[in-house]
Amino acid sequence: MDKDVSAGIGITTVVGRLALGITLLAFGLGHTGVLDGVSAADAGSIAQYVGGIALFVSGLMALREGDAAGGTAFSALGALWFTWAVSDVASGNEAGLFLLLFALVALSLTLAGGDQLGQAMYGLFFVALLLMAVAEFAGGDGLTKVGGWFAVASGAVAWYAATAVLAHWPTVLPRRAAGRGVTATG
Repeated sequence: MDKDVSAGIGITTVVGRLALGITLLAFGLGHTGVLDGVSAADAGSIAQYVGGIALFVSGLMALREGDAAGGTAFSALGALWFTWAVSDVASGNEAGLFLLLFALVALSLTLAGGDQLGQAMYGLFFVALLLMAVAEFAGGDGLTKVGGWFAVASGAVAWYAATAVLAHWPTVLPRRAAGRGVTATG
C-alpha cells in the first residue's frame, strides 16, 4: 500500500490532522459561545475519543512508520485531549496550569518546523491555549472566547491540511520573488 498520499505527507499524518481538526473545532466552538446551547463541556466525548484515543493511536502509528515529528505531536496531543476530557478540574488555577503547560507543548511543535500548514496549526493552537490559560488565572471570560476563536482557526487549518492532501489542493504558500524583474527559473 502506498503510504505517500501527496506532498510527502503520509496517510497517518492525514488521519492525525483530521482528528486534531475535529477536536479543535469542537473545543473552540464550545468556548466561543457562538452556537446556542453548545458549551466546552459538550466537546468532552469528542476530546476523549477522537482527540484522545484516535490521535494517540495515530501518533503511535506515525512513530512506527519512522515519523518522529508526527508521532511526537499526535501522541502528546492525544494525551492532552484524553486528560482534558476525563479530568475534573477543581479550580481556575488548576485549569490555567494545565492549559499553560500544554501551550508549551504546542509552542515546541510550532518551533520544531515542518510544513507551513503544520506550523500555522500549532501556532494558532499555542495562542488559543495561552489565552485560555491567562483567562483561567485571571477569571476572565472574554479571553476564553478569543482563545476559542484561535482554537477554531487552528482546527480549520488542521482540517484543511488533511483535506488538501487527499484532494490534491495546495499545501504551501507560494514564495514571492526578491524584487521587481526577478523571475524563478526551473
